[in-house]
Amino acid sequence: MTVNKRKIFNDPVYGFVTIHSDLIYDLIEHPFFQRLRRIKQLGMAEYVYPGALHTRFHHALGAMHLMYQALQVLQSKGHAISEDEFEAAQIAILLHDIGHGPFSHVLEYTILEDVHHEHISSLIMQKLNYEFNGRLSMALEMFNGTYGRDFFHQLISSQLDMDRMDYLTRDCFFTGVAEGTIGVDRIIKMLNVVDNQLVVEEKGLLSVENFLNARRLMYWQVYLHKTAICAETMLIQIIRRARELMSQGQELFAGPALSVFLKENVSLSAFQNNDSYLQSFTLLDDYDIWACVKNWRFHSDKILSTICEDLLNRNLFKIKISNKPIEEPLISSLKQALLEKGISETELSYFITEGDVSNKGYVRGDETIYICTKNKEVVDIADASDLPAIKALSNIVKKYYVCWGKNVYLQ
Repeated sequence: MTVNKRKIFNDPVYGFVTIHSDLIYDLIEHPFFQRLRRIKQLGMAEYVYPGALHTRFHHALGAMHLMYQALQVLQSKGHAISEDEFEAAQIAILLHDIGHGPFSHVLEYTILEDVHHEHISSLIMQKLNYEFNGRLSMALEMFNGTYGRDFFHQLISSQLDMDRMDYLTRDCFFTGVAEGTIGVDRIIKMLNVVDNQLVVEEKGLLSVENFLNARRLMYWQVYLHKTAICAETMLIQIIRRARELMSQGQELFAGPALSVFLKENVSLSAFQNNDSYLQSFTLLDDYDIWACVKNWRFHSDKILSTICEDLLNRNLFKIKISNKPIEEPLISSLKQALLEKGISETELSYFITEGDVSNKGYVRGDETIYICTKNKEVVDIADASDLPAIKALSNIVKKYYVCWGKNVYLQ
């Protein structure tokens, strides 16, 4: 029996979305991609915004939909795009986040040893390419930026790519943060290609300005929200403590796949040289972590059990954010307060953490957003815009924080 693979599904953000090829359908059905259903897009943001329960699966399909629309616009403006290129570009954006681990960015450098999710995405795409007899080769070239037509990679990964277009639109929708609203349809309609580079026609300048400003606002209000930072810090400390206990020879509840990464420091070279690591990684999702947190709350180690219990019950750490590095007297006073609650010197690092966060609205010279003026001149948006805010967005804003367990008692 022939299966109809040109499916239509109903997306809450865009309405009806179509799967345009049998290969794309088969990739969506693959276990590697289905895993993304079990990885939330915004990590711990649901502790702040209860509606932020959407997944990487939603996001990937949405980005694929926007890619198809963008390619149709470019084709309508006279740029030759073959059916194979249409399919490959959609596949590349569909799989761009397939290398994310549990809780997306939160545990990216905790479960693995300084391995970026894009490296894992590339390795998984290579594995899929082998399984599908080389039919993802063009998509891999576009993803890695080695395909001859640069604008395809810019649609996949740049400061105005379909990834950002979708996650801003989708995250705004599910969090209810209206300030993140962008005119995605308008921006896509204004896309064009000049000298093999992706540009935005001058008529779309205001929409891009709004996009950059909305992204900056979403970072401060959602992605770097202080409460989310507290929840993320607690989850990171839980995994850190579990790894410490395992290194001491203690037995902890964990699934076979997660145990691999709790017991070993797995680097990118290890992934590249040992297929078993990639196989284990593709079995991991948020549920593995939550199962452990629920189980570890009863562990005899008070550090592990306390943080797990508090995270489950939303008894979160406190946080102070400053525009300059946190002063030492404050750190000392917080440490003293924790010591008085029964936390020893050697345990302090689990209950007080310093760090910084940065927000870069637009980085000049880094995958530049180009505006094509009415005179057919191609210029950096920072030079094309008459708004001082766009130039200000080029400045990286850094904030410093200290996060501590104010309500923690180990006695």
